[in-house]
Amino acid sequence: MLDWNTIISFKRFGQKHTGQDARSDFRRDYDKIIFLSGFRRLQNKTQVFPLPGNVFVHNRLTHSLEVSSVGRSIGHIVGEKIAKKYKDSLTATSRKFYKYDLEDVVASACLAHDLGNPAFGHSGEKAISNYFKTHADATIDESTLQSYFSENEWHDVTAFEGNANALRLLTHQFNGRVIGGHRLMFLTLASIIKYPCHSGQVQKEFLSRKKYGYFQSEKEIFHEIMEEFSLNQVEIGQRHPFVYLVEAADDICYRIIDMEDAHRIGIISLEEISRLFLQLIAEIVNSVNFDAIQNRFHQISDSNEAIAYLRAKCILHLVEKVALIFMDHDSDILSGNFNASLLDVCEAEIKSLKEINSISIRKIYNHRSVIEIELAGYTVMSELLHHFVSAALCQRRTDVQDKILQLVPQQFQTFDQSSSYVRVMSILDFVSGMTDGYATELYRKIKGIEIPSHKGF
Repeated sequence: MLDWNTIISFKRFGQKHTGQDARSDFRRDYDKIIFLSGFRRLQNKTQVFPLPGNVFVHNRLTHSLEVSSVGRSIGHIVGEKIAKKYKDSLTATSRKFYKYDLEDVVASACLAHDLGNPAFGHSGEKAISNYFKTHADATIDESTLQSYFSENEWHDVTAFEGNANALRLLTHQFNGRVIGGHRLMFLTLASIIKYPCHSGQVQKEFLSRKKYGYFQSEKEIFHEIMEEFSLNQVEIGQRHPFVYLVEAADDICYRIIDMEDAHRIGIISLEEISRLFLQLIAEIVNSVNFDAIQNRFHQISDSNEAIAYLRAKCILHLVEKVALIFMDHDSDILSGNFNASLLDVCEAEIKSLKEINSISIRKIYNHRSVIEIELAGYTVMSELLHHFVSAALCQRRTDVQDKILQLVPQQFQTFDQSSSYVRVMSILDFVSGMTDGYATELYRKIKGIEIPSHKGF
């Protein structure tokens, strides 16, 4: 049985002993992630709206930073509450962790939660999956594409999942790199595994199995993480409790901030967004506080600044709300019997959240500019995979295929003696790590639409 003492670990993945540092190990994880090249590349990956021409809307990097900020606040509040509520059963070390370290764990996990997402937003995931589905019967060296994979491996590539890819990016030993990947704390890694199952175990009716959290290539790593917290007592492991805090921070940000972006580029009117945000606040705070917030809002003449003020208030009060909900359901969360996200529970109590979600789906996620970037992503990603996957799988490569593979960085070069699955996963490491701009540029060059220039020749 899990308890608030046993769900903590001070071990670092891939490393027997931690080094001495003035920072806590969990703060070190935050700093490690900040300096990852994969994290920097998020600045040129689409969040929702196309990046060119709308540079003031959010990209994956700004989204991740904001989620981390919100997550730190949730972690701080929950940590204080756990330390107080369970002070008699917590060890001295655990009490210190909850008071001072939980917020860093949640902030670090939030920072890393989108690292595995490919270019072009969520359509990048769909584009990768769609390529394998539509080319299942394509012939490569007289064998169909699907025949190169086992059943579970085929599930991985035909339902490519950014969450599983984040775990791979953080833990996989790429060529020339150290064992353990980026050697994050076990607790940080456990906190990003939203779906503790593999691609063949997805069951939509269960929140923790709605998608999957690890590829077959990381099966042993996943089980090592689960074992560290005794989360592998059943066939399909349960979520680590801190996952709910990371998930809540992400949910709050995209629910509220996507609306703010939509207002900034004219998709949502000032009247509509202010009505929705004020209604949300009114459903959470008392009438005295609401009147003060509403009066302050009407005193701000700049419309963008006025909405930014309401956005900040919405996030503040949702943070406090989800922290309370977590503590109200902490026993079920700890036992693995909580089959809802914290914002799902919020939505049942705060009706405006449901309306915001409905409007977002109708007006934002199906807006013409969003659809255009999705379609572009399908074309670009499919073309890149067409060239790189076939070259990686071929045993009798043409000169062109050899040159194609020379474009793959050394850290992903596994094309000579590895299994077909490993070779394809290396290609997906390369392609999924590309920014929107790099993927588009490489697509244009491979297609001959753009000829590389050599200045000075």
